[in-house]
Parts: sequence; structure tokens; C-alpha cells
Amino acid sequence: MGEALALAERSRAQTAPNPNVGCVIVAEGRIVGQGWTQPGGRPHAEAVALAQAGAAAEGATLYVTLEPCAHVSARGPACADLIRAARPARVVVALTDPDPRTNGQGIARLRQAGIAVTEGVCRGEARRSMAGFLTRLALGRPHVTLKLATSLDGRIALPSGESRWITGPEARADVHRERARHEAILVGRGTFEADAPRLDVRLPGLEHRSPRRLLLTRGPAPEGWEALSDVADLGALTGVDHLLVEGGAGAAAAFLAADAVDRLLFYRAPILIGAGTSAIGDLGLASLAEAHGRWRFIEARSLGSDRREVYERERD
Repeated sequence: MGEALALAERSRAQTAPNPNVGCVIVAEGRIVGQGWTQPGGRPHAEAVALAQAGAAAEGATLYVTLEPCAHVSARGPACADLIRAARPARVVVALTDPDPRTNGQGIARLRQAGIAVTEGVCRGEARRSMAGFLTRLALGRPHVTLKLATSLDGRIALPSGESRWITGPEARADVHRERARHEAILVGRGTFEADAPRLDVRLPGLEHRSPRRLLLTRGPAPEGWEALSDVADLGALTGVDHLLVEGGAGAAAAFLAADAVDRLLFYRAPILIGAGTSAIGDLGLASLAEAHGRWRFIEARSLGSDRREVYERERD
């Protein structure tokens, strides 16, 4: 399942509105088929893996990060039916598909065909992998990551406005990797005017994964940019299941105040700035109690001299 999850990451931010899924087929201790959802959402991971495995899929074990779909589409057959025809002995599923067109029906169809099904293996990792798809279904908007690159005392610029560079090259390269995992990226008007950011992906081989550029503004957007007038309009973004908010204390505060941030991505540099620009504007909290219990720590690691920390919003 770990291999299937790794494969699913290859198509993250390339499959909307479909989820990015990974699939691995194992027979007699070796991988005979593997696949991931292709750009644009089709073919599905299971179809790719089954085509590669061919007759070797019979009697094998199929690992998939999301329940095989149960609905027939004009773009392809139901994966549950493809798997039934291939006759593996067992299917291991990380996460049940909440899409009402499947939602347990794919698993039921496999079991009716005499295929053993194991559910819930690496469920948490699968939810994180398909956060965009799941957030769109549950909340009607993209999954939002707020990225902050700060000093130890939470500053993003000197009083003069100088901000390049707070973090080192390793952290900046990681930001480019994150950009490649999102369909769109957003900054506020202040950041746009002060920094003229490119917001592209500058990692060799991933330049084509540069996201769409959004500007949080009530006015028109310049050429090559799209305007988002209000955080409340997030649900209207088409083809965007993962949004990276990258710049501006005002934009950060707007998304946080609207409770529209699902993931916090902190890059902390081992420097102190003192007076300067804060990373986040006023959130309008009436008491400290309102700030507690909102964020769950996920991971931390070093990137050169900097520290990368990830937190997720606590939601039901």
C-alpha cells in the first residue's frame, strides 16, 4: 500500500475533479502491475495496473488507495467491474470512496464476486494523499494549504520591506515541489505589488507543473493572473482541488479568519528580525481560548538550516 500511495503522488493536482489514486498488483511475491490515475482523470489507476498485469492478475492481490469506482462513465468502465473480470484473489483498499456513485458499492460488488476485500489499510495516509478530492466533496471547495516562511519571531520582512531571502535554498526548493502539487497558487494584492512574484515551478523536469496564478483582489487581475474577489468564492474555482496560499499577511489572515485553511506549511529560518512585517494579520480573536484546539501537528524535518513544519486543521 505504501507503494500505491507513492504512485498516487505522481498525479496529484493533475486529475481534478477525479481523485489521484495509486494501484499495485502483487502475485507470488512480486509486482506484476502498477498504475496511477492519469492526467485529466482517466484512465483510472486500477485500469492501468490491470492492463500491465494481464493474465497475472488472476489469483493475485490488488492494493488500491481508494475504493474501486462502481459507476460507468462515458470516459471509461467501472473499475469494480474490471477487477471482477480479472479475478484477483484479494483486494486491499485504503479508503472507502465517499462519492455517492460508489460509496461502498464497489467493495460490495467485489465481495459478491467472491473476491476477499480488506479495508482501511493506511487509511490516514490515503486521506492525506487525496485531500483535494475529499475536501471538494465534503466542503464544496478546494483543499487549502497556507505556506508561511518566517523568522523565529514570526516575521516575513524587515521594516524596510526587504524579504529575500529569509529561508535558504533547500527550503525554497521544497516550496517549488509544493507548488507542483497544487493546481493553483494565490497571493494578496500587497505581495503582488511589492514582490512581483512569478509563482512558477523552477525544478528541473517539473516546470510544466506550474500552477494557475490567483490574485486576491476585488479589482481586475493582470494578464496571466485570475482574480479571486473573496475567500467565500473558493467553491466557484473550477479544476482546482488543491490551492496553495503563498503570500501576504492580509491574505493569510483572510483565509484563516474564514476558517478556509486545511493545512499549515511553516518554514522557519534560524534568524531573529525584531520589528518588521508579521506573517499573519489580525484574526479577530476575542480570547486565547478560541486559538486552542484548532491545529494538529503532523510532521517536522530539517531543510538545510531551516525547519519545515506541517499542521492540519482539526475537523470532524
